[in-house]
Amino acid sequence: MAADRTAIERFLEMMAAESGAAANTIAAYRSDLTLASVALDGGLVAADAARLQALAEDWRALARTTVARKSAALRRFYAFLMDEGHRADDPGKALPRPGTARALPKVLSHADVDRLFAAIAERSAGAQPLPGDLRLAALVELLYGSGLRATELVSLPRNAIHPDRPYLILKGKGGRERLVPISDRARAAVAAWRAHVAADRAWLFPSGKGHLSRIRLYQLMKALAADAGIPPDRVSPHVLRHAFATHLLAGGADLRALQNMLGHADIATTEIYTHVDASRLVELVNTRHPLADTPLR
Repeated sequence: MAADRTAIERFLEMMAAESGAAANTIAAYRSDLTLASVALDGGLVAADAARLQALAEDWRALARTTVARKSAALRRFYAFLMDEGHRADDPGKALPRPGTARALPKVLSHADVDRLFAAIAERSAGAQPLPGDLRLAALVELLYGSGLRATELVSLPRNAIHPDRPYLILKGKGGRERLVPISDRARAAVAAWRAHVAADRAWLFPSGKGHLSRIRLYQLMKALAADAGIPPDRVSPHVLRHAFATHLLAGGADLRALQNMLGHADIATTEIYTHVDASRLVELVNTRHPLADTPLR
């Protein structure tokens, strides 16, 4: 077991230093590799193809995406062991490679988003809005107006967003930098909230000694949905990011530009949002195609 622990930690150090893996990815790999080590009685490093096939049999009841993640973690781990000279073979080839059907994202309509902002406006209508309501406004403006991921949003430095600069340079998944547009509305909302954040705080959305957690952000979005009369299970930080993408695309945004704004490494990930444009494409064909006004004979 000690040999497994040492190898796992060295592998994760490599992932962080050389591959620039995000903290969430590191945590997921640590969990998957540790569970595999336990299942193999501490024999993860020395496991052969037959033992890995037996391990994979225990995954049959799991979701396809979970199996794909576990297999990917172990295959990368054994590739690392080979590169480091700890193994001469790669048993990871025996692990399953389930195809992962990409699920369609949940979508909020423009009317739904209007209801969310109406609920925020109602809570902030007084002469002196509560700091919590100002924070909520800034959070939602950045989720829906800029398409930030939850982790990116809660970990923004206090001075990341400048009142005179309509963008920020953000380092997202895999250490990739991208330019994120910040609307006038979002900058105004952030400025109103930042006035309540002490100048010596490191984070724009502080909480305790650190920053707001993703779980707390999730809870705030659910509560806002309930206030707006929307079923809470339809609203989350990621759903607002989806709304940013789908509404931009429906408004005519270029797919490549949207890929850059979202920070997707592969445009195939961005293409999932084209499903919401189906009705718009049908309308374009019926109204703009050269044969649209030609009667069928």
